[in-house]
Amino acid sequence: MKLAQTSTLLICLLGAPGISLAADAKADVAKAYAAWDAAFNKHDEKAIGASYVATAKLMPPTQVASGPAEIEKFFAGLFASGVTDHKLEMIDAGGDDKVVFGIAKWSATGKDKEGKPSPFSGLATHVFERQADGSLKLRLQTFN
Repeated sequence: MKLAQTSTLLICLLGAPGISLAADAKADVAKAYAAWDAAFNKHDEKAIGASYVATAKLMPPTQVASGPAEIEKFFAGLFASGVTDHKLEMIDAGGDDKVVFGIAKWSATGKDKEGKPSPFSGLATHVFERQADGSLKLRLQTFN
């Protein structure tokens, strides 16, 4: 009986394995999305690059960028072309203590052929690696 009580107490104190991971994943992805949008909207390609692991892949519709330096260059090009007002809206997220996924609607404002503001949007998939400090860094990002 004492073993059962001790086990129950440990589960209550430490959390049952897997029970809170989905909720934590959603909160962690929401936090990562907010930080990413903030960096994008400041046109801070260095902060964006820092949100990816060294072996990350970014897969927009027409190319693959590998690693933070290429990813920074990709986003610097978007900033130079006048893309602003980026927003990620989470559709779902989940994962475990090592790998977390997020899927989102994204939107931004670019410029049309005449240089006038033009909204555009799509869907994005994100695969994150949980870091030792509990934060998330992107391993893979694809969007259309």
